[in-house]
Amino acid sequence: MPAELIRVRGLVQGVGFRPTVWRLAHDLDLTGDVRNDGEGVLIRIQAGADASPESLDQFCERLRVECPPLARIDTIERAPLGDRLPTDSFLILASDATEIQTGIVPDAATCTACAAEIRDLANRRYRYPFTNCTHCGPRLSIVASIPYDRARTSMAVFPMCPACAAEYADPSDRRFHAQPNACPDCGPRIWLVDAEGRELDPAGFAAADAIAAASRLLAEGRILAIKGIGGFHLACDATNDAAVAELRRRKRRFAKPFALMARDLDVIRDHCRVSQEEAALLTSPAAPILLLERSASASRHLASQIAPGQTTLGFMLPYSPLHHLLLADWDRPLIMTSGNLSDEPQSIDNLDAMRRLHGLADVSLLHDRAIINRVDDSVVRVMAGAPRLLRRARGYAPATLQLPPGFERMPSVLAFGGELKNTICLTRDGQAVLSQHLGDLEEARTAREYEDSIRLYRELFQHRPQRLAVDLHPDYRSSLIGREQAVRAGLPLIGVQHHHAHLASVLADNGWPLAGGPVLGILLDGLGYGDDGTLWGGEWLVGDYRGYRRVGHLKPVAMPGGAQAILEPWRNLFAQLEAADGWDAMQSRYPDLEVIRRLAGKPLGLLRTLIQRGLNAPLSSSAGRLFDAVAAALGPGGERMLYEGQAAIELEALAAGAMASVGTGYHFAICAETSAMILDAAPMWGALCDDLAQGVAHEQIAARFHAGFAAAIVDLAVTLAGRHGLGTVALSGGVMQNRILLEALDTGLRGAGLRVLIQRQVPANDGGLALGQACIAAAR
Repeated sequence: MPAELIRVRGLVQGVGFRPTVWRLAHDLDLTGDVRNDGEGVLIRIQAGADASPESLDQFCERLRVECPPLARIDTIERAPLGDRLPTDSFLILASDATEIQTGIVPDAATCTACAAEIRDLANRRYRYPFTNCTHCGPRLSIVASIPYDRARTSMAVFPMCPACAAEYADPSDRRFHAQPNACPDCGPRIWLVDAEGRELDPAGFAAADAIAAASRLLAEGRILAIKGIGGFHLACDATNDAAVAELRRRKRRFAKPFALMARDLDVIRDHCRVSQEEAALLTSPAAPILLLERSASASRHLASQIAPGQTTLGFMLPYSPLHHLLLADWDRPLIMTSGNLSDEPQSIDNLDAMRRLHGLADVSLLHDRAIINRVDDSVVRVMAGAPRLLRRARGYAPATLQLPPGFERMPSVLAFGGELKNTICLTRDGQAVLSQHLGDLEEARTAREYEDSIRLYRELFQHRPQRLAVDLHPDYRSSLIGREQAVRAGLPLIGVQHHHAHLASVLADNGWPLAGGPVLGILLDGLGYGDDGTLWGGEWLVGDYRGYRRVGHLKPVAMPGGAQAILEPWRNLFAQLEAADGWDAMQSRYPDLEVIRRLAGKPLGLLRTLIQRGLNAPLSSSAGRLFDAVAAALGPGGERMLYEGQAAIELEALAAGAMASVGTGYHFAICAETSAMILDAAPMWGALCDDLAQGVAHEQIAARFHAGFAAAIVDLAVTLAGRHGLGTVALSGGVMQNRILLEALDTGLRGAGLRVLIQRQVPANDGGLALGQACIAAAR
């Protein structure tokens, strides 16, 4: 029987794939060898003397079935080798340094076997916070280049002791070639320091080690900085009102919800409803922050300032041995929020953290395993029957995404993403690498690190782009940097309209083929630069990867004060009322409404002048600004927002409890203009103010707005789909993170006989823009 060359592509390095190959080869009496290289895993294999004729077929079948838990096989390619291999054994060979075409798997939560070891008093890794194996542990956060071998990670400075080296060399051991493998004798160490950097003796806290001392300090109400997998967290007792209030004061994060970490599912269930699907997400190797509905019968107290104005809580389970040990004795949650001042990037370096977090943390829990790549916690919410990524980072990035059919031979692209929630995307050979969440480029430190991230990814994946893609907005930092790099490298630069990128992103996320034809995209967000130079944000586009037409949109309304209107929703409320029936008429009709009296105290004359003269009051079709205006009418975040999207998020929370009894929502008008259909909110404002005047509960008004807006969106979509002969509708944009709206649209559109595409692997917000930009640039 001739030997074969078997090429396996996918996420197959650093996940115990070669040991699985070795084990299957031995089980089936096959001989040959296996190695990592730049394209994935390469296997030379042949039947041994006692192997069955079907052994190679069985080998390939079992390879798919028994694939390691963190691996993902994209393709298995088989070719005859001809001559027999001169070996009667099966070997695991060293990695080849060839052109990189494979992927790095994301950091993975502690597996059950490692979690058991750190609790076993007889195990040599008892209470060791850096325990890992090929099924779990750090990956992206510690790697500098691939192939993924220890010498190319931050573990290179920790030579293995004989016991760890024996595990590492034994193909039958689950730590075979586990690059971060370590133990207390040879691996990283952990210690506790005070606010001035002086090391603290755990014995002074009657504790066995630094982690036990940290747990005691948290129980006393202290705020700790904790170095984790991809960065620092700030932690405190989530049931301690004083500690939580102090954390908000120090961090200058006055309203944005804090993430929580709980020891196990039972602790989470004390506070939230957890479905079977949600439990599976929480306990998955990705271990994301999962947005969960609060339980009406919560049995335990939580500090009131954890998630003000919210009906959800963001929970995650321990995902590193350090977290497992820290929370072992806690029957209540800890706040585990990013280690930074509000809006800055998370600290990853000990010295930087001691400087930047000075004054924020009372005590710091440090370790000496360097974090090479900052990786935030991912955020997921189950909506419309499936998990939807809101932030793609730890546990998910940088896993490669298979691009749809038709992209296999398209030019390689580097896409620079947007301004907020930035990610970058590399495409090549029918695959996309979408970076972890990099942050908001409006923040100076994040912007400085942005170019470093681009360099890192290009080096990590040996990526040589043939085209560059940027957002059309002339002032986005990502676009400026993209234009500079295009000039330096002499590469074609493709500007991509913001909402077209959202459309392409949801198409790629759903595997829509390059030749699949156009769909109707409904793209709702805060704003994006339109191809006519105005600000868009409530769009109905007919298009695919190669082009689009704007066939519908929300009626444009002024944003008085420009960017200031994003921060102060009352400005949008005034502009909406002025555009509806006119402010004077509304004030005359509803003189006693609290919101009208509140607005009357603002400098409305100045705003009206700005609008009339078109001075710093750009017209925008933004759905996000409409949500802000309704929120300002009802109270949530109306004066000034303390974090992005606050008004709209709190408006959704306000509506949540009243949706079951909402009945008919508010009416929106649909009218036709020469180039597009227009959805006009003007009729809604009169009905909303009537309800306010009649004392209707704000929860009911918020629900009627959601129901009416969703119904109007569906009506316009059905009209446009029929007019253009389309059967598929794609939903994207940051507003699609609103669960009430998304599920109402999904139900309404499907009820009208339309196929609905919703993002799942990639955020619908601007975190997914880079994928869409890359696909559009490749397709042109």
